[in-house]
Amino acid sequence: MTRQPLIAGNWKMNKTLPESVAFTRDVVTALAAHPITVDVVVAPTLLAVHAVAQAAEGTPIQVAGQNVHPSESGAFTGEVSAPMLKAAGCNYGIIGHSERRQMFGDTDEFVQQKLRALLNHSLKPIVCLGETLEEREKNQTKERVSSQLSIACQNLTAEEAARVTVAYEPIWAIGTGLTASPEQAQEIHALLRQQLVESFGKNVANTMRILYGGSVKPSNIESLIQQPDIDGALIGGASLKVDLFTDIILTAQQFNEQS
Repeated sequence: MTRQPLIAGNWKMNKTLPESVAFTRDVVTALAAHPITVDVVVAPTLLAVHAVAQAAEGTPIQVAGQNVHPSESGAFTGEVSAPMLKAAGCNYGIIGHSERRQMFGDTDEFVQQKLRALLNHSLKPIVCLGETLEEREKNQTKERVSSQLSIACQNLTAEEAARVTVAYEPIWAIGTGLTASPEQAQEIHALLRQQLVESFGKNVANTMRILYGGSVKPSNIESLIQQPDIDGALIGGASLKVDLFTDIILTAQQFNEQS
């Protein structure tokens, strides 16, 4: 089954509000000559979400929040809720990123609560999974990512699961310049796909997108997206430069048109 590729840029803590708007407009201009047939998402900082959503209105670019709190409101200083993200113009929310897990203590259970909050407010979750270098060296990769996926998708109906995007990001490849080989990435993506089949049935699992993240750039996106279970990419550093980001998008689009 052919799945629509998704290319998502996670800007992390980069770009001021004016820079974010200017960047969005530059990407729109760079893509204007091409009828875009892949899904494109950018995740600016919270301060820039609304302005970027306005700059992207009427274009192929959609907007994601980089984080969300499970509660709708309350005494949670510095946090943002799913209704707030939706009202600001978001279509997606990124949860479970390794930086959130490692630096801010997000547990598997907390990620599950965030996923539920996004679904409850008609936002599409992008749930990140991945192993550390130590876990890979100890041959614990499959056990770790399988557990993360199982807990994140706990108690979902098949209909809800169909709205979820999974992003496999080996932690040792994020921002290091290292990238899992296409074969290494495909092995884990296939494992995750089979787990989704067992949990939600083949029809649903075959519609769910599994992205790869970890030092994705124009030089490796083609070899990655050619793998049968890699449906796009969650991009960090390369999504901060117009030429690199648009090259990745157009390469994914070219592959999509040929397949």
